[in-house]
Amino acid sequence: MAVVLACGVASGQNATTVENQTPTVKLFPEMQKDKPEKVMTPEQAKELFASVDDIMTFVASDTGLPAVVKVKRKLLNRDEVNAYLVKSFDEDEGAKRLQQSEIVLKKFGLLNRDFNLRPFLLSLLTEQIAGFYDAKTKFVNLLNWVQPDEQKPVLAHELTHAVQDQKVGLEKWGSNGFKGVSKSASEDAQRVPADELETARQAVTEGQAMVVFVDYSLPKGQTLADVPDMGKTIADNAADTSGSPVMARAPLLLQRSLVFPYADGLAFEQALLIKGGKAAAFTGALTTPPSSSFEIMHPAAYLAHAAVPLLRLPNIHPLLDAEYEPYDLGVMGELDVEIMASLFGGEDLGKAIAPQWDGGVYYAGQRRAATAAEKLTPGSLGVFYLSRWKTEEAAETFAKMYTAQLARKYSGLSERRKDEVDREIVMTTSEGDVLMTLIGKDFFVSEGFPLATARKIRELAVAVQGTGPMRMAGFAPPKRELTLDAAGVMAGFGMINPTTVGRYTQSGR
Repeated sequence: MAVVLACGVASGQNATTVENQTPTVKLFPEMQKDKPEKVMTPEQAKELFASVDDIMTFVASDTGLPAVVKVKRKLLNRDEVNAYLVKSFDEDEGAKRLQQSEIVLKKFGLLNRDFNLRPFLLSLLTEQIAGFYDAKTKFVNLLNWVQPDEQKPVLAHELTHAVQDQKVGLEKWGSNGFKGVSKSASEDAQRVPADELETARQAVTEGQAMVVFVDYSLPKGQTLADVPDMGKTIADNAADTSGSPVMARAPLLLQRSLVFPYADGLAFEQALLIKGGKAAAFTGALTTPPSSSFEIMHPAAYLAHAAVPLLRLPNIHPLLDAEYEPYDLGVMGELDVEIMASLFGGEDLGKAIAPQWDGGVYYAGQRRAATAAEKLTPGSLGVFYLSRWKTEEAAETFAKMYTAQLARKYSGLSERRKDEVDREIVMTTSEGDVLMTLIGKDFFVSEGFPLATARKIRELAVAVQGTGPMRMAGFAPPKRELTLDAAGVMAGFGMINPTTVGRYTQSGR
């Protein structure tokens, strides 16, 4: 369900944001709103263009991937970048998918009902972008308002995408593989196992680029191997939104998902570097990429080829399609529940319960009878979500948290005890019935479907699950996790300002 907000590869560009307290040199100055923007002089632009080939040599050496012989380069002003972002955003398939998912995110309570996603993401892109490589045109795009010494580490990051592109073809390699909405059980069955592949591949490309970004930014002769806590430090510091006015106003969902490909991707790549060296971290991860955010968050699982928890989606089309148009489906991954639990119950709960996740799947249908205006709102949706946990205690904790947050989303909330059987909770809301049930280590919730329909969905969803661990499909066409949609969009539009992910230091090069 992942909403990853990264800036670059998928639609042709890339971004980065980082801070770390181990080295003591600042990589990018804090944003100063009152300081007038200083445009690069022709001499500075010439110097920056000349540095591209030297930095490419560094990138090739650092990654072990062949250098791109002649990288095309272009210098853009802010107006050109803004126009490019708007045009690309409106044409990008990932952005279109994200905007459709907006009311699903609101239905689950991950975004406020009055939040307007598109203008916010465009503002965030405009603020965060620090440079980008375009996989369609094969140009690395430089920014005329970022000074050369500040832009060179960004170039190291973006040129990593150029060598990745030469190796695997990023547009195809990072593509979601699916267009439109799944409308049949057979297509549902293909999409669910592939739901997080795009997220995982995004983290690989951004994580590799972050390794190079770090190595280039450190004093000459030092590498990430010399600061083994770098990945964890970046992840720990990622919550610091000082210096980013738009990011500071972002919902928790977007703040966490934006950083995921960079901070978690870097930690994943660092684990591969330690275990298998440069070949495993770069060529190996591109050739045999992880398939889920679970593997990114737990590199040992990827290295051990461990099974990834995966729940099946039942064939609900005969039951629902007469009244509900298929709208969205996917995986609720470990990162999703971490974000959800942190939002609903606090960061400590999020960190504690996420490792207890053992699989999750959701489906959303839209009422065919809804008016055009209603179809723009969460009230037009019926959704169900089945989650599985490692212990019954964890399932109960998550169920209590989920139940307690319903009042944030719905008016007219009242429990109908007379309609409840077994371990059910049945509620009336302003948007229809809610049914929640604890079934051992499983927690089922339906919102918006009539009670009788919700019970039938529950029986189908529980019956179709296997009793043993399932493995995520290895090379199925990738889609995404709901909460990481945004990350994919952002990472598709360039490297984000390094002051967002953490605090670094000026390179000694």
